Amino acid sequence: MLAFHPLLSFLALFALTCAKESAWNGHVSPGSTTPAKFTPFYVPSGSKQIDSEDSSIHHSGSWKTVRSAGYINGSVLRTSERGAYATFSFNGTAIELYGSTGIRFGQASAFLDEDSAKTINNWSSQDRKQQLLFYSYGLKPTKHTLRIVNDGSISGSLLDIDAFVVTNPTARQTSKKREGKSPTIVAKPNKFVSRSKSSDWSLIQKGSTGVAAMQLAIISSSHAIIIDKVEHNPLSIDGHPAWGALYNLKTHAVKALRMKSNSFCAGGTFLSNGTLINVGGNPVVSDKTAAADFGDVDGLQAIRLFHPCDSESVTDCDVYENHARIRMASPRWYNTVLRLSDGSAMIIGGSKKGGWMNNATTNNPTVEYYPPKNIKGSNGLPVTLQFLKDTLNSNLFPIAFSLPNGRVFMAANQDATIYDWQADSETRLPQIPNGVRVTYPMTGTALLLPLSPENDYSPEILICGGSALDDTKPGYELNSQDPASKQCSRIILTDQGIAAGWQVEQMPQPRVMPDAVLLPTGQVFIINGGASGISGYANVIDQVGQSNADNPVLTPVLYDPSAPVGSRFSSVGMPTSNIPRLYHSVATLTPSGAIMIAGSNPNLDRSEERYGTEYRVEWINPPYMTQERPVIADPPQQFGFGKTVSLRIQWPANTGTTSGNIKVACMDLGYVTHAVHANSRLVYLSFKRDENDSNVLLVTAPPSGEVYPPGPAWLFVVVDGVPSEGKKVIIGDGNSPPVDDAALKNVLESTRVDQYEAEKGNKDESE
Repeated sequence: MLAFHPLLSFLALFALTCAKESAWNGHVSPGSTTPAKFTPFYVPSGSKQIDSEDSSIHHSGSWKTVRSAGYINGSVLRTSERGAYATFSFNGTAIELYGSTGIRFGQASAFLDEDSAKTINNWSSQDRKQQLLFYSYGLKPTKHTLRIVNDGSISGSLLDIDAFVVTNPTARQTSKKREGKSPTIVAKPNKFVSRSKSSDWSLIQKGSTGVAAMQLAIISSSHAIIIDKVEHNPLSIDGHPAWGALYNLKTHAVKALRMKSNSFCAGGTFLSNGTLINVGGNPVVSDKTAAADFGDVDGLQAIRLFHPCDSESVTDCDVYENHARIRMASPRWYNTVLRLSDGSAMIIGGSKKGGWMNNATTNNPTVEYYPPKNIKGSNGLPVTLQFLKDTLNSNLFPIAFSLPNGRVFMAANQDATIYDWQADSETRLPQIPNGVRVTYPMTGTALLLPLSPENDYSPEILICGGSALDDTKPGYELNSQDPASKQCSRIILTDQGIAAGWQVEQMPQPRVMPDAVLLPTGQVFIINGGASGISGYANVIDQVGQSNADNPVLTPVLYDPSAPVGSRFSSVGMPTSNIPRLYHSVATLTPSGAIMIAGSNPNLDRSEERYGTEYRVEWINPPYMTQERPVIADPPQQFGFGKTVSLRIQWPANTGTTSGNIKVACMDLGYVTHAVHANSRLVYLSFKRDENDSNVLLVTAPPSGEVYPPGPAWLFVVVDGVPSEGKKVIIGDGNSPPVDDAALKNVLESTRVDQYEAEKGNKDESE
């Protein structure tokens, strides 16, 4: 069992009680905080509804029309006859069925194009109308037929068909004409598998996330957690759309999570005990989705906990959230969360309000900690960081990495610094070259390159993409066709490396909002993003739908940090996707070694127009996935700092145990959102062979929490460039991070619950 400090589940952090300004300048509807009946029925732009009395719906058996103001357009098609069925043919790429649930309703079967039946359970303890009963996305743009059969059940026999919602197959290809602008890159025809003849890289489209994948983290060998904002996602829970889910990496099944507050553009990290924290968000958002009766509350000060869940059965796994017990000291939207050398979390920057480009009135130029710390007399309260004042206006989701000396590297806008959080002091670094801005909304991506005992864990930072646009310009002077940056910059954080400054390279294509994924081989996989525009939505001129960016880059690139300058980038053999991945896209390495790609939703709410909300999941398989791979047998569950364990390896048949290039990689797969991979980490471990058993490596854990912050890790053994599958371990003692009881007492005495919810106004400005 991993240890948990009992106070962590009762922690309440300080709130800024003196703030009187409105904490909201985004979207809110009158009455959205007043409980009212909620119905998930929603027709996104680019879709159309077909009501129950439409002549295109054919049925067999005993059906009748029931009328009530509570149904869509006042009527519903109902049957109580077991075996009665209705068929609906349509041309489209997605289909949704809405109907009723309740104690009199039973089960039905859905047959789409005569595929195997999918069970629809319409029973619930509470009667609800206009509920989403069935959905299917990513269909080929041809004619389809959906047949719904009433199976009935012991508990109930009714089946209601209220309406269908169909996505127009051409909706995502349409956008307004842009005279004199660069042409939009058109997605290639749909392919479920794309494989190059010249290599074994492959792309497979399989699975649906159910909620838009704005935030992503791997929690176990079998599951990932996905967190979104409050919106009309197809996956539902308790009669309303879900905005969090667990995704089964093996079966592609999804389980909805009971999120309480709006986690719009939150950050996250794991703690030393394996608990995942999700931090910040936004107030109640949008129109019907914001109905207070299903618990959507202010997320600005939220800290949500997801305790370790390593079983393949995730039935009892859910998010814990209680703002009366646990919350931040100050409101934060677009904050970065970083695990520190003691296993606690540093919460960095962000905005105090919903909005778009940060400014002095919305900026939160502070850091705070979970659990709270007493830094230079702060006694648990936020600590002001001058760097976050100096980097306005493009400084949201700051880039941050925990360094092997225990300090923190930060980059925002065009600037960078090293922050000694224990002493609350900064050492400024050379500015990022050529005027390139690298944080939201001029979003680039960054990684801490692999650490190794061979060079005494000297840290090196890689930052790629972004934009050289002027962040003082208003949105009406920026354009979705403004070019992104091709620049990648590297700096070694030693005295000599800092003196040498940033070394500049050029990617094959410009990218804004890219994702950089560390592979166990030490290579960097770069994917997602657009070649023009900036992050966010509904701000700049010449938007595509609501997207501020355009010209999606559909082919990934591989970067080898150890190759000679000029030969580090390659797209040879890389498959090309047909799915644009722009704002709110994510990518991560998975324990199998495959790369999971999901998301893209540059819209206030779900949309089916270009560039619409994406629920389809793609998997990139590097060449090693088809090769014979080493296997880690019986790995340790816990790995104390500096300790040595015996790691039994099943070697590939073509690899001699006395030959081959062998590495042992200790990896944090990170918490990914908005191109931020702050906690991604690869540390190569020292090892030697067991003299008595050629199948055993004697592997030594990282020397300290500075080199690898205590918490979850994945061990990979790499033989001649071919990694094993990853095995999860806890680095350190598995205990909770330290708790300062005096700081706890101080914040408990000073805080108010969701103070900003009562103060928000009713303005109507886009993110």
